Amino acid sequence: MAQVVLGDDEQLESALRRFKRKVSRAGIFADMKKNRHFETPAQKRQRKMTARHRERRRMRGRK
Repeated sequence: MAQVVLGDDEQLESALRRFKRKVSRAGIFADMKKNRHFETPAQKRQRKMTARHRERRRMRGRK
């Protein structure tokens, strides 16, 4: 769980920005979106296959 402690002279807006940054780095939003709806095994295979394809294409350009 992401947690931010407000400093003595810190504005609420800056603490909110820090909180949002911590949440995005922790991957909470991605995990929440992934688990929002049930994914059938066929959909899971398809998602993993496209991710592998995307990663291979990205690595091919780095050679």
